[in-house]
Amino acid sequence: MPVMTPMQEPRDIMATPSFRSFLVPGQLVSHPDHPEWGEGQVQSAIGHRVTVMFPHAGKILVDATVVQLTVLS
Repeated sequence: MPVMTPMQEPRDIMATPSFRSFLVPGQLVSHPDHPEWGEGQVQSAIGHRVTVMFPHAGKILVDATVVQLTVLS
């Protein structure tokens, strides 16, 4: 297994593009795995972290790199 030197790590991190969600506060979304949660409203979207308020589940933090929320509006 190759050994990473301290000089390699920052370069590798900078080379990886950061993920940005296309969602914006106020959008209505649904969770594909939990339709019973109802129509949620995006509260914030920072990087891959999207906070959504669902009427039947409350405030949920979603990792947008793992779950693709369905945009309703």
